[in-house]
Amino acid sequence: MIRNGKRLALTAIAGASVLALGLTGCSSGGTGSSAAAATGFDKDGAKNQDITFWVMGGDTPDEARTYLVDEYKKATGGTLTIQQQDWSDALTKLTNQLPDAKNTPDVTEIGNTWSPTFTTAGAFTDLSGIYKDLGGDKLLQSFVDVGTVDGKQYALPYYFGSRYITYRKDIWTAAGLEVPKTLEEFDASVKKLRTDAQSGFYIGGQDWRNGVSWIFANGGDLAKKDGDTWKSSLSDAKSITGLEQFQELFTGASNAPVTENDSTPWVNINNDKSGAAATAATIIAPGWAHWSVGDYKGDDGKGGEKREWNDSTFGVFPLPGVTAGEVAPVFAGGSNIAISAKSTHQAGAKELLRIVFSDGYQKLLAKNGLGPANTDFVGDLGDDQFAKALVDSALNSKLTPAAPGWAAVEGKKILEEFFGKVAAGGDVKSLAKEYDTKIDAIING
Repeated sequence: MIRNGKRLALTAIAGASVLALGLTGCSSGGTGSSAAAATGFDKDGAKNQDITFWVMGGDTPDEARTYLVDEYKKATGGTLTIQQQDWSDALTKLTNQLPDAKNTPDVTEIGNTWSPTFTTAGAFTDLSGIYKDLGGDKLLQSFVDVGTVDGKQYALPYYFGSRYITYRKDIWTAAGLEVPKTLEEFDASVKKLRTDAQSGFYIGGQDWRNGVSWIFANGGDLAKKDGDTWKSSLSDAKSITGLEQFQELFTGASNAPVTENDSTPWVNINNDKSGAAATAATIIAPGWAHWSVGDYKGDDGKGGEKREWNDSTFGVFPLPGVTAGEVAPVFAGGSNIAISAKSTHQAGAKELLRIVFSDGYQKLLAKNGLGPANTDFVGDLGDDQFAKALVDSALNSKLTPAAPGWAAVEGKKILEEFFGKVAAGGDVKSLAKEYDTKIDAIING
């Protein structure tokens, strides 16, 4: 879903872990003894090591999971067990189990925004000795940065995604609306599309990960670094402008609950499988969500639905910026990957990383719409409309602050609470000052 020729720009965005080994005797899909020799890693140390890999949520597709299990068995003779964790309680599980050698996962996916907290706490193994073998400066730099302490890499990007708009062409066309050129035009359009039964733009009141785009578009930030200290900046003038726009947008365009945070908005933009009309004309979601948008084609046998994209009904575009021709900065989605410092299977864990960062796995991620960490493989995402929207939004995307206490901010759901109160019609300026104080108390760890 990403076009070629974007490496330099893409290094400024959200990340994915990568590894283009390019070592003699190593196939594009797996690893071999020559690869081990080239990296100075004693592959025999991994032989028959049974390890556990935690993935967060369902973003890692079944095909990719099978690939990792099979390639790990080929490389080591050991068994790789992949355990899926829910994002809702993953922070608590990581906090409790990473320090416990008996219960820690050997390798774990971790939310990109949580990486600074865990890396500064010493939870992960130093990967700087094999960093170049895993892709080095070809990795998406912003995610490398949030996993780096004192020049050493501890958490590398796993995959990246960026958020863009998906809309119902049929509904927009019937209302005489075209793709907007500015954020102001977007807000006005989706307000016109709202009815009692349909959100013009479906966004939950507590959905700060999408709502923050209005702050970013107006030049605001969640927090800024002042010397060695991070300070919340919700009450800065530019942030206030964005927050007031978000408040007006939610009130005028969305029928979603004030208490709803991250959700599955494609459920709302799709017609129900019974044929009932969609309850949203427009949504914003990470690029990989397009696989869940489309006409109903039956159940998938796993509790979900098969959907087929229909170009006559659906379309995509990046969220426009304040000025025509600009793209609004959106929150960069994706994850990092790291080895637990307490793992007793370090050799096997490093072997798994070599497989994760191999050509074959990077291509597999791209095939499934997940941004590959190694920029050599972004072309494998394709050149269709989804690729264009992903690239255009990703080039301007932003991360949350790389502050040591940011995971605590998210863990306490402070921003969900704050955005929910803003969406509910609270006084934006007084709320911003109140929550600046709350965030300042924990953001520096």
